[in-house]
Amino acid sequence: MRKKRTGLTSKEKQFCSFYVSSGNQKEAASLSGYRQPGKSGADLLTRDDINEEIERIYQSRTKNYKQRARAGYERLAFGNVSDAVRLMFEENPLEKELGAYDLFNVAEIKKPKDGAMEIKFFDRIKALEKLEAADSREEKGVSDFYGALMGGTKNQEEGEDI
Repeated sequence: MRKKRTGLTSKEKQFCSFYVSSGNQKEAASLSGYRQPGKSGADLLTRDDINEEIERIYQSRTKNYKQRARAGYERLAFGNVSDAVRLMFEENPLEKELGAYDLFNVAEIKKPKDGAMEIKFFDRIKALEKLEAADSREEKGVSDFYGALMGGTKNQEEGEDI
């Protein structure tokens, strides 16, 4: 008589997580510690409870990506530039000091031969437009994350900066 499953083991949950990350059943099974990753991965993917967990993790990560994309645009639109300004006036900043600077809004830094420093920032207005477009897409039921990705791809093709 077979024992009824009451939930996923930690190894099975690891498999689901690795599978969502890689999309490769053999690699996911290997990373999870299965001895026969090719066979185990294929067998696991035939189970409904495993597929439900994979879908749950995927939906959770997609939501997280959407939130991260929105947070990034908000940071570009409203972020502080004081560290970049401070950097402009540093003559020889130490490497460890640079690591502490918040340069998220900086698109490009150039130091021409004359010794001056040029700092180019991301366009705040475009970041606000992306946020507004994401809000309107959300109201229409379209994924703002994928819309932002598609808009960013379009801008890259046109040679625009965000």
